[in-house]
Amino acid sequence: WLNPLLQLGQKHRLEKGDMYSVLPEDRSETLGEELQRCWNEEVKKASKELWKPQLSRVLIKCYGKSYALAGLFEFFLVLIQPLLLGKIILFFENYHPDDQRSLCMAYVYAAAMSISTFGLTILQHLYYYHVQRTGMRIRVAMCHMIYRKALGLSTESIGRTTTGQIVNLLSNDVNHFDEITLRLHYLWAGPLQAMVIIVFLWYEIGPSCLAGVATIAVMMPIQTWFGKLFGIFRSKTAVLTDSRIRIMNEVVSGIRIIKMYVWEKWFSALVTEVRKKEISRILKSSYLRGLNMASFFASSKLIIFVTFTVYTLLGNTMTASQVFVTMSLYGTIKVTLTLFFPLAIEKLSETVVSIRRIKNFLLLEEIERKNIMLPLAEKGGNSIEIEKLTCYWDKSLDAPSLQNVSITAKSHQLLTVIGPVGAGKSSLLSAILGELPRDTGTLKVKGQLTYASQQPWVFPGTIRSNILFGRELNPKKYEQVLRACALKKDLEMFPDGDLTLIGDRGATLSGGQKARVNLARAVYEDADIYLLDDPLSAVDAEVGKHLFDKCICGLLKNKCRILVTHQLRHLREVDQILVLKEGQIMVQGSYSELQSSDLDMVSLLRRDEEQEQLSPFADPEKLSLQSRWTNDSHSSHCFLNCPLPPETIQTIAEETRAEGNVSSHIYFTYFTAGCSLLVLMVIVFLMSIMLYYLVEYPAVNQIPNYFFNIVLLCLLLGLTAAAVVFGFARSLVIFHGLVRSAQTLHNSMFSAVLHTPVSFFDVNPIGRILNRFSKDVSQMDSVLPITFVDFYQLFLQNVGVIAVAASVIPLILIPVVPLLLIFLYLRSLYLRTSRDIKRLESTTRSPVLSHLSSSLNGLSTIRASRSEEKLKKDFDAHQDLHSEAWFLFLMTSRWFALRLDSICSIFITLTAFGLILLRDGLVAGEVGLVLTYAVTLMGNFQWTVRQSAEVENMMTSVERVVEYTELKNEGPWETQQHPPSDWLSQGMITFDRVNFFYDTDGPPVLKEISATFHAKEKVGIVGRTGAWKSSLVSAIFRLAEPQGKIYIDGVVTSEIGLHDLRQKMSIIPQDPVLFTDSVRKNLDPFNQHTDEDLWKALEEVQLKSVVEELPGKLEAVLAESGSNFSVGQRQLVCLARAILRKNRILIIDEATANVDPRTDELIQKTIRDKFKECTVITIAHRLNTIIDSDRIFVLESGTIQEFDHPFTLLQNKEGALYRMVQQMGQAESASLLESFKVHYLGVRFPFSSSILTTVYVNSGSKCLNLYLATGSNTNSLL
Repeated sequence: WLNPLLQLGQKHRLEKGDMYSVLPEDRSETLGEELQRCWNEEVKKASKELWKPQLSRVLIKCYGKSYALAGLFEFFLVLIQPLLLGKIILFFENYHPDDQRSLCMAYVYAAAMSISTFGLTILQHLYYYHVQRTGMRIRVAMCHMIYRKALGLSTESIGRTTTGQIVNLLSNDVNHFDEITLRLHYLWAGPLQAMVIIVFLWYEIGPSCLAGVATIAVMMPIQTWFGKLFGIFRSKTAVLTDSRIRIMNEVVSGIRIIKMYVWEKWFSALVTEVRKKEISRILKSSYLRGLNMASFFASSKLIIFVTFTVYTLLGNTMTASQVFVTMSLYGTIKVTLTLFFPLAIEKLSETVVSIRRIKNFLLLEEIERKNIMLPLAEKGGNSIEIEKLTCYWDKSLDAPSLQNVSITAKSHQLLTVIGPVGAGKSSLLSAILGELPRDTGTLKVKGQLTYASQQPWVFPGTIRSNILFGRELNPKKYEQVLRACALKKDLEMFPDGDLTLIGDRGATLSGGQKARVNLARAVYEDADIYLLDDPLSAVDAEVGKHLFDKCICGLLKNKCRILVTHQLRHLREVDQILVLKEGQIMVQGSYSELQSSDLDMVSLLRRDEEQEQLSPFADPEKLSLQSRWTNDSHSSHCFLNCPLPPETIQTIAEETRAEGNVSSHIYFTYFTAGCSLLVLMVIVFLMSIMLYYLVEYPAVNQIPNYFFNIVLLCLLLGLTAAAVVFGFARSLVIFHGLVRSAQTLHNSMFSAVLHTPVSFFDVNPIGRILNRFSKDVSQMDSVLPITFVDFYQLFLQNVGVIAVAASVIPLILIPVVPLLLIFLYLRSLYLRTSRDIKRLESTTRSPVLSHLSSSLNGLSTIRASRSEEKLKKDFDAHQDLHSEAWFLFLMTSRWFALRLDSICSIFITLTAFGLILLRDGLVAGEVGLVLTYAVTLMGNFQWTVRQSAEVENMMTSVERVVEYTELKNEGPWETQQHPPSDWLSQGMITFDRVNFFYDTDGPPVLKEISATFHAKEKVGIVGRTGAWKSSLVSAIFRLAEPQGKIYIDGVVTSEIGLHDLRQKMSIIPQDPVLFTDSVRKNLDPFNQHTDEDLWKALEEVQLKSVVEELPGKLEAVLAESGSNFSVGQRQLVCLARAILRKNRILIIDEATANVDPRTDELIQKTIRDKFKECTVITIAHRLNTIIDSDRIFVLESGTIQEFDHPFTLLQNKEGALYRMVQQMGQAESASLLESFKVHYLGVRFPFSSSILTTVYVNSGSKCLNLYLATGSNTNSLL
């Protein structure tokens, strides 16, 4: 059934569509649910009877029976061949031309030998088929369970594990199940076969056989001990691999920040150090493997030498049949006991470690959802009732996140939660979702919840699939949601509309677009309660007003809504306001009730109210024009009446795959990467062949005569000892070289990934990159070296065997040549298809890891929308696709092996019958030699050919790693042309006709930008979300190379090294990124600042008290992605980094979007004081954060709309900035206009700015109007 596929593989490169569907009983869902059921029973039983649940017991229960039956297949047939061989040699020893009865018996023995060979071939491959399929099924079921568990982890459990560990479990640990099933049966079959063979040996050569058995007995415990050491090294290696993959995950996720902060070298050092420790453990394992392999090849020489020496010293004379029967029997026992048995122990000890790691993960606590959701029938007036609720994220470390909180939210009510950074606003939503464990108090939720997270979560796929999230498309409702979430205009800008693909982590969208897609997903869901965690921060005022009016108070008006926000201008329109501080409710009530409160936070509201009363009302005509403009822009054309185009299945661009043979360049790179030991290897090779020849030849040719010569005995002893020593040395040298190659290639790949432009990470999902760093590197570290060593040792052995056999009977070369040609033809036929399947297997594994990584990032969203089942189905679909490739890879290698073995069986049959037909003139010794070697050679020959094919298949992993080592680099980090030492003392930036592209084939996102930012100038950049404001930052930092020229202090940025450029500028990014390390390392990775500096910086960003409460203070290790800080606090850490760097240029990209107005005010004050002498570029949606800008730069669709002082721009009633200000609401827009006027006067007439400020404070706006009336004459005003 595989022939059509192999023929297809000859014609063209195989694609996913060419693969056969996975069998129904091998589907991920079927297998996973079955194993999960058994595991649940085990956990239940264990908790009842108070013992620890055992995953191994569950595996035996599920798969033990069918696996045990497979093991009985091949046990007995192995033993028959040596005895039949002895009978044929015996016929030649006692040969008499007239003895017809003996001749008939010889033919019977030859026939029996050929039948047993064919029988063994068929049964052996049936055995392999069953055990390998069992291994695959265990692995698939285990992956399903791990993913299912990851979706249900409680917040505390997430703190105990990392993405790196889960990825490692899913990409490396589970692979041990594929390996162990292949070897496990040898643990019982080995000793059992040995006992039977010892009986046969006793019958052949008497007590002398015990000498050889004693040699095996001495070697077995040593190899068993080696196996145990493997387990120890494996568990140590696994922890380091977890750590390395976790760092890689953080590097890929935060690559933009790492590049802008110039932190590549620090991360490089971090990964190199972990990798160094990992490699030292892998090297120890490899040395043990080398000794194991070498002892297998040396043992045959040693055992035969000891046995025959003892036999002859006891005064016995050996016959040819005794020699060859003994050698054949020892050959059988040798493979089982000195190769497969220790290998089984090695794999078992490694698998035990993996089972323990998976079991510990599966026993982590899951999120509890008890009493949270009440059935629909019980829905009444109140949707949420919370009474005296106290919650802790981690009771052992923290103060309570929420303390004594009592809230009631009615079914049509809008409840708004406000409060400073770290007040517990997001914690409140987490408690309602059931994510934050409840300590005391009651919490009742009536109805279906949905949630829009503060950090928008999007997954790779189309915009439409992100919004629908598995739900059915209702065109009318979908249109309403798009309009309510202000997405229509954005979708018109994309060539594919809502079928535009979103890259990994939403790379193709702006921050505001991601936030709106995230919100649209929640709004599209038909829920009863909407929890919205600060969705307005990432958007500009105009879009924010639209979202509030049309979505939160429009489309959702009849629902219960809890809105966390820092946008105080909307508070007048809400039903209830809740002010939180340090996890406690400071005050709650309606807007008017809060106005009369004395609370500090509320003073902001009161000020807002006063400004409202002071300000003159805006012109109603202008307002109506404005609202008309807004409505037009958001619904420029409506698709309500025309049907939406059906969503074609679009996926992220295919992962690249090589074609044809693995090129010689890949082999050369691999073998020369680790060492220049090629010359040494050649010498060792030659010695191996020579020694093999010298040891084999005297040992088998006319043995009885040699053994009486003591001198030759000593020579034999010397040669045997030399063969053993050189065997060990050769193995160690090669293992050392190959592991070092893996280390070098990994380091080169990591370095290339750090040097590649940011656009690479936008088009390649995180799972695709992690796949190469986990699975492919793991193949190079441990699987490829052992396969290669196995192949080349067998290759040398075969050369030795043919040389010795041909020297005795040259005619044996005649069938060897055609056999070799047939083997090579079959190999090329098999390899062309299997290589493609192996490459497909590698690329179909990436989506499994991408899906896991993406799901872990959006856990709270997934759980809130009850989408776990949908995501499990998606995961199972990815797994099934991988299983298709994996199963076909196993089956094609069975196809190849079966054909090779069948040809070998024919060869043995022809040899056996041929010898009897040509019986005249043949000596028993020669017959024994030819027959023994026919059997040995055939076994070895086909295994060598298979291993050579396996090496080529595994080289696809090297190929994939080498592909990443050759990634396109961004500009050089350092160039010969360094900028002058006093460069960037001013901070003047000039754009000269700059165009900026993210994709060389795509349209420019910034078009013909020409502008100058003067030294020490404060420039505000504003524009609607999706106006490519952040692209201006990318152009300055050269995250992609801009066209045109950007001058900084007269130096063209494209002519200097990237590090020279980037380290002279500071950035506070839109998405705050923290790494899993201490607070100190997150602030100052290169240890350039004193503790005093660090504390001062933390104090200036209002974080000193927070860090002082952490156990370990500056040395406290942050959780993955800094998740033990709120999003606002993470942005403050980024601000502290900028303060420490003291650069002349500071770029602030939406840095205070997630903080409350009071903290924002304090931060703005800090920035004004600290960066007085710096050029500050601020991208903001909150116009009050750029109130004191010298000039404002308005962007629309990547082009400059306006660029001047804000007061000047506001004189133009048709201008973009004026329209934005009007969007803020009457009070705030009037307040902003006043502030802009004051700042304008302060800049124009600095000598009088203090007087003007005083006048403004005391006399309100009348004075300014007077100033304008006097023709801007300052003296008249004074």
